[in-house]
Amino acid sequence: MPTKNGSGRGSGSTATTNPPGNQTPNTPDINESEIARLKVDQLRDRLRRRGVTGTADMRKDDLVKALVKAMKDGAKKGTSARAGGSSGSGSSRSGSSAKKTTSSSANPPGNQTPNTPDVNESEIARLKVDELRSRLRARGVAGTADMQKAELVKALVKRLTDDSGASSSRSGGGGGVRKGPQNSKSIKYAQEVTSVDDEPERPGRSLVTTDHEVIRRWAEARKGVPTTVDGTEHDGHAGVLRFDFPSNGREQRLREISWEEWFRTFDERRLNFIYQEERSDGKQSNFFRLESPDREDG
Repeated sequence: MPTKNGSGRGSGSTATTNPPGNQTPNTPDINESEIARLKVDQLRDRLRRRGVTGTADMRKDDLVKALVKAMKDGAKKGTSARAGGSSGSGSSRSGSSAKKTTSSSANPPGNQTPNTPDVNESEIARLKVDELRSRLRARGVAGTADMQKAELVKALVKRLTDDSGASSSRSGGGGGVRKGPQNSKSIKYAQEVTSVDDEPERPGRSLVTTDHEVIRRWAEARKGVPTTVDGTEHDGHAGVLRFDFPSNGREQRLREISWEEWFRTFDERRLNFIYQEERSDGKQSNFFRLESPDREDG
């Protein structure tokens, strides 16, 4: 039974210390070979989730290196946090503490709804009544004036859970139009775009989508920057969403925000993105509009 490869290099101890495909010591969860097999869009998506911006012009090798670095940095922070919180307490944990740790691994603290990592019920329950009503109104939920706090919390959790499920469906190839009582004729007659592979039927065609990658590519192709209108923010959240295009001259009222915040707000408000790729004369178009199917004011 051979134990060495052609170069005479042993294979036992190295694999135990450092898993195959992982060229970064002490980071067993970071497999560079596996990361290198990801597609460019997947690499950009994972980097965006970690708050890394400016990936549009990066080549695949650069994207791989950036993702490995971001994951290493995240692993270091996680290790430091765990070390700081558990020093000297390893041998004193009770059986109930061990169960709590196991449970939190499967479901983050404060989240009692499986498969909805962005819906933190404990955090929602700490909101004030006015904040709960404001967030429900922003999601098109009416009739909150006579609701008690417990009812408001349940209603907001349900709406967030429903939106999270819709978002998960879109990430699997969706991007479908959001429907509601205030859907306009613009949406009714627009061509629905559900992925970056969809092409307009003709120049000047009105398009509509909720797909994050479609929107991001459209904006970045025009050097658009995700922004919010300064002064419209509320409850610590982005206000009116816009893109700042250099061809229009940088607008002072617009404040740049991350793609993550832009899309989080876009999804929370259940917006549709109505836009054009080209004008009817074939020239690139910067036209877009954000519209909510739940509210007349979008």
